[in-house]
Amino acid sequence: MNKPLRRVAIFCGLLMLALLLRDNWIQYVRADELTNRAENRRIRIERYAHERGNIIVDGKAVTGSVKSDGSDFTYKRVWKDGPLWSPVTGYSSQAFDSSQLENIEDGILTGNDDQLFFNRTLSMFTGEKKQGGNVVTTLNGAAQKAAFQGLGDKKGAVVALDPGSGAILALASTPSYDPSVFAGNSDKDSEARQKLLDDKDKPMLNRALRETYPPGSTFKVVTAAAALENGLYDDIDAKTNSPLPWTLPQTDLPLKNEGNIPCENASLREALRVSCNSVFGKVSDDLGNKKMIEQTDKFGFNKEVFTPVRADASIYPEDNKPQNAMAGIGQASNRTTPLQMAMVASAIANDGKLMQPYMVAKRQAPNLDDVYTHEPEELSRALSGENAQKVQQMMETVVKDGTGTRAQIPGVTVGGKTGTAQHGLNNSEKPYAWFISYAKTDDGSPVAVAVVVEDGNANRDDISGGGLAAPIAREVMKAVVDSKQ
Repeated sequence: MNKPLRRVAIFCGLLMLALLLRDNWIQYVRADELTNRAENRRIRIERYAHERGNIIVDGKAVTGSVKSDGSDFTYKRVWKDGPLWSPVTGYSSQAFDSSQLENIEDGILTGNDDQLFFNRTLSMFTGEKKQGGNVVTTLNGAAQKAAFQGLGDKKGAVVALDPGSGAILALASTPSYDPSVFAGNSDKDSEARQKLLDDKDKPMLNRALRETYPPGSTFKVVTAAAALENGLYDDIDAKTNSPLPWTLPQTDLPLKNEGNIPCENASLREALRVSCNSVFGKVSDDLGNKKMIEQTDKFGFNKEVFTPVRADASIYPEDNKPQNAMAGIGQASNRTTPLQMAMVASAIANDGKLMQPYMVAKRQAPNLDDVYTHEPEELSRALSGENAQKVQQMMETVVKDGTGTRAQIPGVTVGGKTGTAQHGLNNSEKPYAWFISYAKTDDGSPVAVAVVVEDGNANRDDISGGGLAAPIAREVMKAVVDSKQ
């Protein structure tokens, strides 16, 4: 072979080798990556080629599947009372993928998860059509409805937990949305979704998990816990070293209390009952920023929480002395999700033990056999049992004859704390109304709740945690207690 032909042959051989290497790289190395790309329409078509499994509450499906009209997607997702359940389920759309449980549990719901391998293999021999499995939630339907109805047309959120297990019993966010309106892939679905995205009230924002607020005076229970845990005080009925007026450190600004309330040297119990800013601001300053951060970390602050749906981290910041004092009363840069404040109330009700919040109790195969059952898990020891019981006594005084009397339930012991959180530059915006609480019966504490209300239509002077948020918490707690009887 002459020299030019040899060169051409070598060049062609190298091209063939490159082509073979590229082909094998795509087929084997990048196969999973290409298969799972959002642009791969075949994957979405296969996902909706059969009925999806369901998300279950109280033994009943809150989701379903219906035949699609004029589409290469055979089925589409529908919800029973979508606005009520979308903060829990998220959405599943032929055009816009999925979110929350619909996304995280997609493998089970489509039937593609490895946990369902045996069922898929068996169906190959029996000839049965492919089916998705079910996701059984921890939600309490009555509590969820009480939360949603209590919020009504107000912006806000409610989270209820079982203190002993961490099970999420209610998770409501308003305004809400119906995922069914954009579950397909038509122009109408796209328009419906865009309308939701353009809505200034942000109905697709999960305020229970993905919005952080200044917690206001509800945070004083954390500051009280820090005072007890660090030995600053040990008797909740003894006088504290709390002069009035008390000036914020490194400033000449007195930290004011709302109204003419008796806060000078008030005990921790009395200071929580009437919500003394000066007492708890000074406690935070006496402990210092480092110890306050250490205490908040034990309650779950400063890191994301997975339920398995991700919740944003609540932040107690590293800050200077005056800002740390303000953070100790739930202001300044102190920011928290409603889930986090429900975790605070839950840990206190559970004698100091904080359980990992979760909302998936079981995963089921199409034949309803359980393929996964959740085991409750301790997240941290937030405070000692002795100190938790002291904080319980303080919170129960708040509801018995303090700022939280509207949370009382006949025949049930209720502990709580109100909060009215300032926000906006120089407190220019209407405040947020907060309430955190727990209920106790002879069988222990079945529920802890956090409520936040953004009521832009209320008169500024009418906004309070005791007035707006406590009645909602009461109805949610009552729904859980009644369901246990």
